[in-house]
Amino acid sequence: MREHLTAEGSGHTLDGNLQLRIPSRAEWVSVARLAVAGIAHRIDATIDEVEDLKLAVAEACTNCIQHAQGNEEVLVTFEISGRRITVVVEDGGKGFDGRALAPEPLGEPKVGGLGVFLIRSLMDEVDYDFDPLTGTKLTMSKMLGL
Repeated sequence: MREHLTAEGSGHTLDGNLQLRIPSRAEWVSVARLAVAGIAHRIDATIDEVEDLKLAVAEACTNCIQHAQGNEEVLVTFEISGRRITVVVEDGGKGFDGRALAPEPLGEPKVGGLGVFLIRSLMDEVDYDFDPLTGTKLTMSKMLGL
């Protein structure tokens, strides 16, 4: 279901879904960043919230591109419900199990895994669904205005 998202006070609902399919190449991550920024502005997110969302979406898309083997596109779904924004990033490739990168105390940085740490730090809820045959689905949510 796709609905036009309108500015507050216009009499239209802000709830709805929007999907974006981008090629699985690094140069397209900025399009996903711009999309989430535009959506967040439409629901009156603060500048800090917009920046958090942009970074989390960029990290999630980058992880899909770097780790999903045999994947040609990344699907990003934005779900808006009141002041809650949920972003689902999916790939159809054979990637890695992000659940294995559970939050750990920050000590010496290790190679890889920092993107997942950032996503978990920036978003209120993060869930990975990994299937080696169908790919990875990352669902992340944030309540705005808290």
